[in-house]
Amino acid sequence: MGKLFGTDGVRGVANRELTPEMAFKIGRVGACLLSQKRSGNSAVFVARDTRISGPMLEGALIAGLTSAGVDVYTAGVISTPATAWLTRSHDVCGGVMISASHNAYPDNGIKFFNADGFKLADQIEEEIEELYFQHLDNLPRPEGEQIGRVFPDNEAEGRYLAYLLSTVPARLTGLRIVLDCANGAAYRLAPQSFSALGAEVIVIHNAPDGININKNCGSTYPETVSRAVRENDAHLGFSFDGDADRVLAVDETGSLVDGDALMTILAMALQEKGLLRKNTVVSTVMSNLGLDKAALRHGFNILRTKVGDRYVLEEMLAGGYNLGGEQSGHIILLDHNTTGDGVLTALQLAAVLVEKQLPLSRLASSFTRYPQVLVNCRVKASAGWETNVRIGQAMADVERKLAEAGRLLVRPSGTEPLIRVMLEGPNEDELHKMASELAEVIKGEMA
Repeated sequence: MGKLFGTDGVRGVANRELTPEMAFKIGRVGACLLSQKRSGNSAVFVARDTRISGPMLEGALIAGLTSAGVDVYTAGVISTPATAWLTRSHDVCGGVMISASHNAYPDNGIKFFNADGFKLADQIEEEIEELYFQHLDNLPRPEGEQIGRVFPDNEAEGRYLAYLLSTVPARLTGLRIVLDCANGAAYRLAPQSFSALGAEVIVIHNAPDGININKNCGSTYPETVSRAVRENDAHLGFSFDGDADRVLAVDETGSLVDGDALMTILAMALQEKGLLRKNTVVSTVMSNLGLDKAALRHGFNILRTKVGDRYVLEEMLAGGYNLGGEQSGHIILLDHNTTGDGVLTALQLAAVLVEKQLPLSRLASSFTRYPQVLVNCRVKASAGWETNVRIGQAMADVERKLAEAGRLLVRPSGTEPLIRVMLEGPNEDELHKMASELAEVIKGEMA
């Protein structure tokens, strides 16, 4: 059987790998499974980002959904986290976001949410794949009045905006904030949110034309918002990605405040109010060692998962935690939403600044980034590397040299014949030397 889903939905170059025919079939299969998983209203929310291929794929997806007898509420261009919230807030059996997040405009993707607003479990994705790759389409094809209907929901983004504002405990009056909207899904939502709370807003890259999403802007180009903060003498800036499920910040000097630093600041703010559940933050193995050191200093715990916000969320749900995320800026505030939410995170951080009456540079000083060195080792195949004696000895030597002052992570790529070596510690020159030596051993043993 082939495979549709990656770590974050179905992705591919629109009209080549992700075709309208594919979207139609995914819609049919998804409609049948989602409506079976939940009793009640057989309806689905559908939204998209600003890519030129969005309307094409949306039309095909909606045709598939309605052909299976499921009604569709179309929310138009809104963020991924808004789609998740709308899905769980209304009587529907699921939601679908059409987006390829931070990827360039030729790519697109299809991401499903269940009725509770969570990304689909692996088991349900596997069921969708099994039905999708069946030779014959034996799924229901209702006729007459049983065919699904389409209802434009022109108030969807407004309802989510109102919800976002309800989560912020302070007015943002007096703050001058630069927002880089990546010409993406938050190009209206982000400015409206901050303006409604009294901030002085300077907006860049909020004129989407279908092909400029993420182009030299957004969270993959934080130097853009950094420059704008300095030029406008702003207090801080935020840079979103194409579907606004992640955000990076810059302080008043234009210095980057990444996801690890954001989690540190938010954890300390929640901790002071007694709201950090189980005094724990969930991050991935790629979070910087500085996050662990900050947690040790400030008295909270760090739990690490595999790379991917879905694994962070799984751990949060299993353990009852309410704050987690990734270095890349996917921050999950589970008290407020079921997925990473860039605009929500930005609003909460700005509220902390107002409450503390401190600049972001001061708050971010609670987190100290350790030098990090990453080496990719190209191998014939990665299978068996964990039990290789020489590799094990070489890793033990590195860990002995690092001791408590550093960290070693070795992991195979999920998509390429690579083994990735990552070292963190106080001395970057030493890290490069140790990483190079370990890489040579790995390449020699796995050639």
